[in-house]
Amino acid sequence: MAEQRQRDEWARVSSIMALIANTQRNGKRQRAFRPSDFDPFARKVGIMKADVSVLRDVFIEGRVPSQTRE
Repeated sequence: MAEQRQRDEWARVSSIMALIANTQRNGKRQRAFRPSDFDPFARKVGIMKADVSVLRDVFIEGRVPSQTRE
């Protein structure tokens, strides 16, 4: 329960931090900040590029492909 409370509090605080940071940024040069940029509990998910053969391996043959990210 304590960890969930921390996550909940960080979700609120990071939203406020993103709001403040967005008021101070240069809109033409910087992208907008998101709350996940300030939340230590937010997962940083990378995009994994793969071709159709990976789908065949996973769903038909039941094998897990290697985790290479580009």
